[in-house]
Amino acid sequence: MAEVLILYYSRNGSVGKLADLIARGVEEGGAAARLRCVPAVSPNHRATEAAVPDDGAPYVSKQDLSECAALIVGSPTRFGNMAAPMKHFWDGTGAEWASGTLAGKPAAVFTSTASMHGGQESTLLSMMLPLLHHGCVIVGIPFTEPRLSSTRTGGTPYGASHVSGSDGKALFSEDETVLAKALGRRVAQISLKLGT
Repeated sequence: MAEVLILYYSRNGSVGKLADLIARGVEEGGAAARLRCVPAVSPNHRATEAAVPDDGAPYVSKQDLSECAALIVGSPTRFGNMAAPMKHFWDGTGAEWASGTLAGKPAAVFTSTASMHGGQESTLLSMMLPLLHHGCVIVGIPFTEPRLSSTRTGGTPYGASHVSGSDGKALFSEDETVLAKALGRRVAQISLKLGT
């Protein structure tokens, strides 16, 4: 069965919960979801994270990139951009870029912000840039998904999103839930069609 790598960084849990919803959509789409996260980075110039996270998904390995049929990348928003841990991970994938490990694989993105206008779309676009350099086929959410036109919370044509509130505890709206699953389903189905 084709596996879709759902790779994310989650500081307060919202992006991790969004990853779980997307994984359900991937499985509805006929593929298996492989959840992986990236470790936090530190201003100290040495590793500070345990080799295995205390909870949540395992840390990603370069083997996860080569074994996946498609990938979906998520990060919280940091001033309209992906968080430093996710950027740090992509900065270390030069060998995979040179060998074309991800070339031709479908890829999508997702994010969570504290506020409605917290930079969701610019963050989603920023996460697409390394995927385009790696040769991925970018997948978004088309307006054939009716909730994309009616959502008053998260969800964009660039990818799934969630508005977590200033305390990071806002529940997922029905629109956010449906659109997150739709993104996962779409990536899985496109991956199966492409035979990646």
